[in-house]
Formats: sequence, C-alpha cells, structure tokens
Amino acid sequence: MNTLKVGFLLTLLTLGFVAVGGWIGGSGGMAVALVLAVAVNAGSYWFSDRILLRATGAQPLDERSAPDLYAMTRRLADRAGLPMPGLYLVPDPQPNAFATGRSPERGVVAVNQGLLDLLSPAEIEGVLAHELAHIQNRDTLVMTVAASIAGALMMLINIAQWSAIFGRGDGNGPGLAGLLLAGLVAPLAASLVQMAISRTREYGADRRAAHLVGSSRGLTSALRKLERAAQSIPSTRMQPATAHLAIVNPLAGAGAAFSRLFSTHPPMTERIAALQKVERELSNSQSAQVG
Repeated sequence: MNTLKVGFLLTLLTLGFVAVGGWIGGSGGMAVALVLAVAVNAGSYWFSDRILLRATGAQPLDERSAPDLYAMTRRLADRAGLPMPGLYLVPDPQPNAFATGRSPERGVVAVNQGLLDLLSPAEIEGVLAHELAHIQNRDTLVMTVAASIAGALMMLINIAQWSAIFGRGDGNGPGLAGLLLAGLVAPLAASLVQMAISRTREYGADRRAAHLVGSSRGLTSALRKLERAAQSIPSTRMQPATAHLAIVNPLAGAGAAFSRLFSTHPPMTERIAALQKVERELSNSQSAQVG
C-alpha cells in the first residue's frame, strides 16, 4: 500500500510540474517542462549520491579506522541480502545519519560524528539497520527524485517570473500577478507532496530495521536521543533540500517543522508507537517458535 501511495505522489508531483509548464507556455511550455522533468530525474539517478556526499563534507571510512562499525554493517547487510555499502563519516556534531545511492549496489551509509559520540552500540545498530532498509527499498532514489522535481518546479516558476518582469513573454501566458501567486502556491504544494513521500518511507524503514536486528529496542532508544539532540545541537552540514534524507529532522532546532503537515518526518511519538507494536509482534513470534 505504501508503494502505491508513493508512486501516486511521485506521479502527481511530475504531472503538476508538467501542468505548470503548460500553464506558463502552452503546449510548448508543457513539452519543455516534460523534457526538464526527464533531465532532472536522470540527473538525480546518476549524480545525486556524489552531490550529497560532497555537500555534506562526508569522508569515506576505512575498515581499519572503524572495525566495529564495519563488522556491524556487514552483518546487517548480509541479513538483508545486500552488498556491503560504502561507509562515510560526516564531520557534524549533530547526531544523525542518512543513506544515499541509486541502487543497492551503489548504496552508501553516512553517519555523523555526533552520532558515534552519543549512541550505544545497540542504538547504532538500529540506526544502521534503518539506513540499510532505505537502501533495500530504494527509498534514497525515490526521495531524491521527489526533492529534485520540487526544486525544478520552483526554478521553472522563477524563470517565468523574471521573463514576465522584463517583458519577454509572448502575452499568451499568465500575467505577473498569476506567476507571483504560483510562486507561492506551487512550491508549497510540491513541498507537501515531497514531505508526504518522506514520511511514508520512514515508517517502512523503521519496521524493516527492527526485523533485521530482531528487536526494535535499540532503534527506539536511538530515535529518542536523536530527536532531543537535533533540537539542541544545530547541524553544520544539512540543508532544507536534503533534510528529508536524515533519520531525524536535522533542522528541528531551527524551527524547520512548524506542524505535522510541514514536517519532513513522521511525529516521533507515532514512530515510537509503531516500533513498540513491531516489538510486540517480534516477541510473540519468538515465543511461538520456542513453544
């Protein structure tokens, strides 16, 4: 059901992008918007991981410097049937983590220095399992494409606005007032769709992580600590365009989420409640096996 929901939201976002192109420039604008949407999707597919790692200052971790982290990740990847992902360290004091990569074969898990400093081994294991679940479900690609289309939509409207201001339109498109209104409404709508996609994927990754570890307790404890830390320790690396990729909202302390509707992540109370339900399911299953 979640997969169908995400597919619908991505389709809605792309069609909205093309529709705005048609509204601005008629059939020609629609064609340009469609080509731009394809280009954005292709660029996201091929280059998003490298762009994100460079933007956050992530540096590759070698096994000699982090043997325990490597052993933990390899064990979880084997359970998930995944290749060993690349491990990166982000020099950010805020405890957080994210995954990227267009496919499981090119998967990358990046952890902030603050996360390694704050969490226990069991909590780190839960976080790693969550990020591996995103890679396994190809969430990293889906969420990056959504963010890219939303950004391209804003760029398309900005170009049209400047064209109208300097009188370069053909007179058949919307007026400046309409474009100014679209500049407020369309990006907001695109952001809402993008955030809905992000929230949907977090629940699935939490559940899969609990099954990979065999318990949700480590991830539950980690999420509680990470949420508190994100509100008090500013991130020095993450930006609004990439906030949805982190395991918890890295901009919570900066007032990025004013309400549930505008949050890039589900409410923490609901994530924890869902994980506690999974824990009961796992306990019942293990008891039945013993019996």
